[in-house]
Amino acid sequence: MQNVLIIAADNEEKAELRSNLKNLGLSCSCVPCNNGVGEAIAAAGPDVLLFEVDTQAPEIPAFIRRITQDLHLPVIALVPEALLEKAGLALDADDFAAFPYDARELALRINRVVRKTPRHDSGEQIKCDGLTLDLATCEVTVNGALVELTFKEFELLKLLAANRGRVYTREVLLDKIWGYDYFGGDRTVDVHIRRLRSKIEDAVHTYIETVRNIGYRFVKNS
Repeated sequence: MQNVLIIAADNEEKAELRSNLKNLGLSCSCVPCNNGVGEAIAAAGPDVLLFEVDTQAPEIPAFIRRITQDLHLPVIALVPEALLEKAGLALDADDFAAFPYDARELALRINRVVRKTPRHDSGEQIKCDGLTLDLATCEVTVNGALVELTFKEFELLKLLAANRGRVYTREVLLDKIWGYDYFGGDRTVDVHIRRLRSKIEDAVHTYIETVRNIGYRFVKNS
């Protein structure tokens, strides 16, 4: 199931679109484009963004584009019909859909751009600068030396390393690794990340980065 996040000025107007996309098997939520949109994207962990283009500013904002590039997220622009008549309209997006939006067509476009977006480190092993995760045997080595990890530490490392560069909030990590019904707090994630780092990192190698006031990510360029 693709996880879709709609960024639009008026969330209520997108209620029908969200409902139709959900009926087509997509997980869909909506947030406004404001100062907290970066945190909202990180918390939602989407596979694709749908961004509604403003008639007063017919482009994808630079800060939205920067976030999506850092997280390797494709962007589909939702374009008002009036903008289609403007010659030379250059949308910095991976695809676009024109109003009125056809949910079935949009679902096809969503699946298409997600499929075309490169997924890092697919296969039985994830490798990064001396670090190797063997997904078949659940073994981790650093420069060939076996590292003993707990189950939760391995699951944390696998999730982060398989989505290199994508930021995960502590809340999302708790949900994905411990489950939504886990009663522990955010500190559980911090403790496990600290222990994980102590086992796989040294003065030369840094694999997991802290994103201030948000959460954690696996290094993007390594």
